[in-house]
Amino acid sequence: MTHLRITLRHSTIGCTPVQRLHVRGLGLRKIGQSRELENTPAVRGMVKKVLHLVDVEEVAEKKTRARKAAAAKPEAAAKKRKE
Repeated sequence: MTHLRITLRHSTIGCTPVQRLHVRGLGLRKIGQSRELENTPAVRGMVKKVLHLVDVEEVAEKKTRARKAAAAKPEAAAKKRKE
């Protein structure tokens, strides 16, 4: 299943309380913070309500900490396997 990378680009100051709740519901607190969420109708509905505050991009799969670490140091993992 595809995921969406949602990044908060603008402040919620001056927004309606409902829009603030949608931003919080997406798990965003600070400007520049990103979250990768499943592409579901509920998430897309929340994004649609605050589209003027966020950037959205579709990603193939969610990156976990283990995958990020493995992608960052593939040669270190290969050395451990040889020993």
